[in-house]
Amino acid sequence: MKLHYLFISLLLFNSLTACSDDDNKPGTPPVPPDMSGFAKGADVSWITQMEKANVKFYNTQGREMECMRLLRDLGMNTVRLRVWVDPADGWCNKADLLVKAYRAHNLGMRLMIDFHYSDVWADPGSQTKPAAWENLSFDELKTAVADHTTEILTALKNQGITPEWVQVGNETGNGMLWPDGQADKNMAQYAALNNAGYDATKAIFPNAKVIVHLQGGDNNNLYRWLFDGLKTNGGKWDVIGMSLYPSADKWQTFVDACVDNIKDMTERYGSEVMICETGMPWEQAATAKLFLTDLITRVQGFDNALGVLYWEPEAHNSWNGYQLGAFDESGKPTEALDAFK
Repeated sequence: MKLHYLFISLLLFNSLTACSDDDNKPGTPPVPPDMSGFAKGADVSWITQMEKANVKFYNTQGREMECMRLLRDLGMNTVRLRVWVDPADGWCNKADLLVKAYRAHNLGMRLMIDFHYSDVWADPGSQTKPAAWENLSFDELKTAVADHTTEILTALKNQGITPEWVQVGNETGNGMLWPDGQADKNMAQYAALNNAGYDATKAIFPNAKVIVHLQGGDNNNLYRWLFDGLKTNGGKWDVIGMSLYPSADKWQTFVDACVDNIKDMTERYGSEVMICETGMPWEQAATAKLFLTDLITRVQGFDNALGVLYWEPEAHNSWNGYQLGAFDESGKPTEALDAFK
């Protein structure tokens, strides 16, 4: 990404946040929101790319606002940001991440960094090595994970930004960095790669909580298999992260199963748990509000459950073909986000 765009992005942020509070008099610093306790937030990693494409965001009264500030006003206190190693288009690389992290930090919001350890999407169906790592030996691959983690976190630290959570791998229900770290082929190697990220994180931010994040938060068998495997092979984690994407007609069943899974994970491993991703089609806003309200309420019932984060709620007008955002076609938040108030 070109540096001049990063500068423009910061100018946009400053201009849209400087006058976004109707209840603050000119010259009066805004009252900082309460950012403690249960994390309510969103992954907004698309935000700079959307702004570059001239996508606008509005509050329910139709007033244009900077998106992170808008989400904060809707009750969110946490921002999650993904980072790729060397993406072809530059989005979600180190420079782009720093811009978004700076903006979240200046709003007083808490921060989660989501390492994909890939140049592209890492998810249950694809855990592709970065191109620069393809021919590395396994020992070199562990070093690359540690070095990349160190580089990104050091850059944040140098800007005075401290993430509260660091996710080592994204939806790693079958490991990461395939084939070396494919869990059903070699759990020990996956555990070693995971630990390279864990140890690198703790070296820079000792108090950051490291998350191992899996898909299918309603699938207890998957979680027992993966975390038993990590535990047997010396794998390290502080928080078990979950994704949960229910269908609109069966969301109660998904939530029930997820809550049961949270209970089992906290008892079986003594771990803290967090819903790192969730969402529902934007056109199902009323149902999504019911779902999110129930999920947040029930997750809050666990002493060691840390929060619930929506995935890219700001996506609207089929941005990148995504339909699970929580903004309508006019760029305003739907009632689904009332659950975070």
